[in-house]
Order: sequence, then structure tokens, then C-alpha cells
Amino acid sequence: MTTLKHRAMRRREGLFDQLIGEASVALQVLSGAAVASRPNPAGRRLPEEPESLNQAERRHAAGLMRINHVGEICAQALYRGQALAVERQQTKELLREAAREEVDHLVWCQDRLKELNSRVSLLNPIWYAGSFMLGLAASRAGERYNLGFMAETERQVEAHLDGHLKSLPEGDGRSRKIVTQMRDDEIKHRRTAQKHGGVELPFPVPSVMKFMSKVMTKSVYYV
Repeated sequence: MTTLKHRAMRRREGLFDQLIGEASVALQVLSGAAVASRPNPAGRRLPEEPESLNQAERRHAAGLMRINHVGEICAQALYRGQALAVERQQTKELLREAAREEVDHLVWCQDRLKELNSRVSLLNPIWYAGSFMLGLAASRAGERYNLGFMAETERQVEAHLDGHLKSLPEGDGRSRKIVTQMRDDEIKHRRTAQKHGGVELPFPVPSVMKFMSKVMTKSVYYV
């Protein structure tokens, strides 16, 4: 009995330590202190380099990049929530690797927003918390559906980024380079999830995900 109690205590202590670690990551992400592991695809912009966009184009580009930044906030939280609760170590590492690349994306988007004299969304803490809880819930659906959730998320993000590439101002080459690299990474994440056994999600889950994505994009374009 004593041994069982000790094991239970160690499990609780381990979970508490993991939650503290996740809180630290969340603070880094939401405070803008996160650091990218890869260079910005747009390269380094020189201080004296002028912005080629007019005011309306700059405002529109900033709205789109703010949406992209929130998308990466959500993806980061979602995958970390899933990784916290899944049992299979290989799946944990797969999700954590995807989350690490999402950090690169959100840092690049944040950098571009600064260049456009704009800011990240004020709603980021809400989206992070909600996505983290969703990731925890998704992790309990079983291995195949857990990876299927990742694949469907990336599929929808791909379509979303393709739309932004069409909508960005023609002269905004810097944003285009960032979004293109993001899309390529999301394609890789989707294929990785499918390769490791991810299956299509049952109706109406993909439709609900699309609806929530629309709510997000409408709200954070301005806020």
C-alpha cells in the first residue's frame, strides 16, 4: 500500500512539474520572449529600408499577419496540450517537434507586425488557453484520431495560408516569404501526422474546426 501511495505521489509531482513547465512556455510565447530556431525567411530588414506599402496596404497586411500570428499561438498551445497527455513517446516527440516549428512561425509573424508598425492580438491569452485545453481533450481520443486532429488542423491552416498569399498586397514580398515558408512547414506536419497513422476525423469535427477558425479570423483581424 505504501509503495502504491508513493507511486501516486510521484505521478502527481511529475504532472505538477510538467504543468509548471507548460506555464513557463506559455508566458514566453504570450510575452513575445520566444526565440526562433531558424532565420526569418524574409531575411533581416535594414533600419533604413523603406516600407513599400501605402497606408491601406500596410493595414491590410498587418491584419493578415496578426491572424497568422494567432494561428501559431493556437497551434503551439494545441500541440503542447496534446503532447502533455498522450501516452506514446513517439507521438509526444512528433507533437513537440511541430510545436517547436510553430514557435518559429509566431516569431516571424511578430517581427513582421513590428515592421508594419502594428501589434499582436489582444486576445492571445484567451486563444492560447482554449487551444491548450482542446489539445488535452483531443489527446484522449486515441492515437489515430489524435494524429488525425493534427493532420486536419494543418490541412485547414494550409488552405488558410494559401488564401493569404492571394490576399496580401502584391508589393509585400516580406510577408509573402514568411507565409510561404509557414505553409511549406504545415504541409510537412500534415504529411508526418498521416504517415504515423493519423486518420480522417468523423463528422462534424472538421466543420466545427472551420467554424471556430472563421470566428478567430474575424475577431483578430482588428483586435
